[in-house]
Amino acid sequence: MIFDYVIVGGGSAGAVLAARLTEDPAISVCLLEAGGRGDHVLVRAPAGVVALMPGKGKINNWAFKTEKQPGLDGRQGFQPRGRGLGGSSLINAMLYVRGHREDYDGWAELGCQGWSWDEVLPYFRKAECHENGADEIHGADGPLHVARQRSPRPISEAFVEAAKERGYPATDDFNSGDNEGVGLYEVTQFHDKERNGERCSTAAAYLYPVMGQRDNLKVVTGARATRIVCEGKRAVGVEYRRKGQTHNASAHQEVIVASGAFGSPQLLQLSGIGRPEDITPHGISMVHELSGVGQNLQDHLDFILAYKSDDTDNFGFSLAGIKNMLGHTLQWRKDGTGMIASPFAEGAAFLKSDPDLDKPDLQLHFVVSIVEDHARKLHWGHGFSCHVCNLRPKSRGRVFLRSADPMAEPAIDPKYLSDHDDLDLTIRGAKITRDIMEAPALARYRQSELFGIHDDMNDEEWARHIRARADTIYHPVGTCKMGVDDMAVVDSELKVRGLEGLRVVDASVMPTLIGGNTNAPTIMIAEKIADVIKAGRA
Repeated sequence: MIFDYVIVGGGSAGAVLAARLTEDPAISVCLLEAGGRGDHVLVRAPAGVVALMPGKGKINNWAFKTEKQPGLDGRQGFQPRGRGLGGSSLINAMLYVRGHREDYDGWAELGCQGWSWDEVLPYFRKAECHENGADEIHGADGPLHVARQRSPRPISEAFVEAAKERGYPATDDFNSGDNEGVGLYEVTQFHDKERNGERCSTAAAYLYPVMGQRDNLKVVTGARATRIVCEGKRAVGVEYRRKGQTHNASAHQEVIVASGAFGSPQLLQLSGIGRPEDITPHGISMVHELSGVGQNLQDHLDFILAYKSDDTDNFGFSLAGIKNMLGHTLQWRKDGTGMIASPFAEGAAFLKSDPDLDKPDLQLHFVVSIVEDHARKLHWGHGFSCHVCNLRPKSRGRVFLRSADPMAEPAIDPKYLSDHDDLDLTIRGAKITRDIMEAPALARYRQSELFGIHDDMNDEEWARHIRARADTIYHPVGTCKMGVDDMAVVDSELKVRGLEGLRVVDASVMPTLIGGNTNAPTIMIAEKIADVIKAGRA
């Protein structure tokens, strides 16, 4: 069957594109998704992320691993990525963060026309259904529900007070274009009567309401794309496997790759698009040489401080905790509130490591639980954690093929801490975070500190701790970057340079990592390009 557009990946970008493009009944779309529907209770219940994030059984989770990282004592990092309609919005902490206005103005300065803050703000607003209604910054008519947290725990409020005690300003909106300050995160969570407190993935927001309702939209789950089919220098379709059979979806207008910062470069390389040295050794014929495919990988490296606590009004493993969770489960099913509605990462801070900086360079996630190794190592009892990351790392990695087998995982090498400045800033961030954790407002919650962190540590000791435990906070971008330089893979309309009928639309196109979480910006990117495509057909 021939469609106008074939979209590969039904995640945070692909779901948006499929829904927006098929608003026009004259446009036909086939959406290919390797995972399933992504609508079971572990997804709908925000606290279910603790079962999905570790990747056991790879339920809605690709659960990738990195190459061994010299900067992390030779450890392999863990890279959970969402698998199923909704992509990583199925398994993330639902945090709605746009980044700083200068991030987008920086893209425009790099030659990405149309991507300044003032130009992308309308698309953030278009996507958004904010529970407080519309204003000049926020939207109220979009599919994506954005809400204040249903039931933040008292300890998260204490975190905010602790940061204020250390002199950091409070804010009630991290999404105005200037995200400096401390407060509670807003979340992509339903706030209507029927679904109050449920996760609002992009599938739930954009796709489920129209699947089966539009004759011009075909959604195929369990479909693993294996190759972009090209005729000369034009993409004309996608080859995919489903239930052991090989199929082909033909595209009359365009193939749109929306498989994420790892999946998109992998599919391009499998299709003979990229660097010859990444492709031809695997016996794959070159179709089009593009030196930036798979390069420029950027990610937020995260370091965690954690404390044991006598307080049981948080997530933990104890008899009291199990009893509490049973009650909270009933509460969530009744009215969408309680701890089951929690994003875990409730407290937020965007801070400057130096007051003379023009924008924050550190982000904190305060978590109402003890977190170690992506919740793959559990602790008996209760406690709390705080994550810190360098918002604009200088280290650059890459994604490349392990083999010509399209079922194989991509090779992921973030090259964490390969630039020493990243280590220096992470050390400063860890010190700032610990200073906040030791503030009076959190005193009643602190019982003992974990992981061997102690007073009067020197920088060498901090570096050892960081190299031993730091890992991703789940924001990989840049591997099919937008721009005008020789390493740019796509132009400002996200068309692949030198080819016809092919775009990449997802976080991989970000030329630089924005100063915050990447889900909301990815949705914005898809909203903007859907309008670009529609305008081009007019």
